[in-house]
Amino acid sequence: LLTSAGHEVIRLKAPGADDVAGWANLTADISLAARQASPELKSADMEAVYEAFFDGVLSNLDIFSRYAGAEEARKNRAKRDGFGGIGIRYRIKDGVVVVSDVLPKKPAAKAGMMKNDRITHVDGKPLKGLSRKAISNMIRGPTHTLVNLKVERKGASGPLTMAMERVHIFLTTVFETENDGILVLRLKSFNQNTARSMAKKLENARARLADGLRGLVLDLRGNPGGLLKQSIKVADLLLTQGKIVSTQGRHAESIHNYEAGGQDLAFGLPVLVLVDGKSASAAEIVAAALQDRDRAVVIGTSSFGKGSVQTVIKLPNDGEITLTWSKLVAPSGYMLHGLGVRPAICTSGLKDGAEEAIKAVMANRSKTKEVLTAWRKPEIPDEDVRNKLRQSCPSQRRRNNLETEIARRLIDDQALYAQALNLSAPTHEARYRQGATLPASPRTPPGHP
Repeated sequence: LLTSAGHEVIRLKAPGADDVAGWANLTADISLAARQASPELKSADMEAVYEAFFDGVLSNLDIFSRYAGAEEARKNRAKRDGFGGIGIRYRIKDGVVVVSDVLPKKPAAKAGMMKNDRITHVDGKPLKGLSRKAISNMIRGPTHTLVNLKVERKGASGPLTMAMERVHIFLTTVFETENDGILVLRLKSFNQNTARSMAKKLENARARLADGLRGLVLDLRGNPGGLLKQSIKVADLLLTQGKIVSTQGRHAESIHNYEAGGQDLAFGLPVLVLVDGKSASAAEIVAAALQDRDRAVVIGTSSFGKGSVQTVIKLPNDGEITLTWSKLVAPSGYMLHGLGVRPAICTSGLKDGAEEAIKAVMANRSKTKEVLTAWRKPEIPDEDVRNKLRQSCPSQRRRNNLETEIARRLIDDQALYAQALNLSAPTHEARYRQGATLPASPRTPPGHP
């Protein structure tokens, strides 16, 4: 029953509890009747109506289930799946579009565009004074479509005209530095190209350095996560066998066990994983898998603790509903949600002193192993207990070089690395849980954490 100012607007019979189509039709009928009865609703932007409706429907679920309107969903899809573009980064200075970077081998680079070029027109339309959103919408577009840019360049006799065909562009998520045979890969997030990009950088480093490659530092600090499938592929790049992660939910199709079956592209070299309080979701899958499989030493602070998987449903208005689908279980059997990953070497509150930090941990090894054993219990329903465990290495945002310096010292000292690796080695009970079986994994998981 829907009323307005005490008067009945519409009365409908409620569908059955499991009648999805019936409830959808009921909602549409009520919405239409409400707009006809209310001048305010009738004149309201439909996007605002959708947002109010879905916020009401989803508010009783968890905080990660949400609605994104068409514009927000478009940005989300571009981050996850890439977009049609020309391969540039730019900034807006005094209303002028200035190219800050030209990606190699992309259309802009092939057309001769250079850093500090000023883009004045797209397809004959001036850009000066437009918002970043409007400019982005003009430069981007469907792949294999043509775009014409007018460009001003310092020292050129006049404007340059560049024609190019848009290609599929992925946002860069893997950044590489190398010093003294130690490869540092910083993963900013997990999109459709992350594992492929990381594999290529590992292979190139191996080819370039050969036996000079001494170790890998995987920097996941500040990484909010992304696609579940990509986190599994990233872990699989460094594991040859064994469980990577399990998912468990109420629906039978949400229960899966994802196993490694790849080649260790680091070829058994020391691996150090850096995490902090902003490392979440897919980043936690990678850190937990490598730690539980005795493949890496985790350094930093307790991670965020977002251990749930969301599935994304595209709507007819090009918006999206994100619904929590399942919970993540680390190889040793503990739930990541609300707990996160506990580093073997904790840097909470520290600003410098890599050697002192390592010595402090090694001097108190029994306490660290005790905490990690308690951490890996299959279920810790008591929130106070979880919080107490997390306070053993408080979650913090880390941006300094301490974690990287600790990683370098462990790579330099193989005996010390072995001791640090042993700190987080799972107990026999946890190892037994690693061998427990669940339904075989599909190679393409349904959602993203």
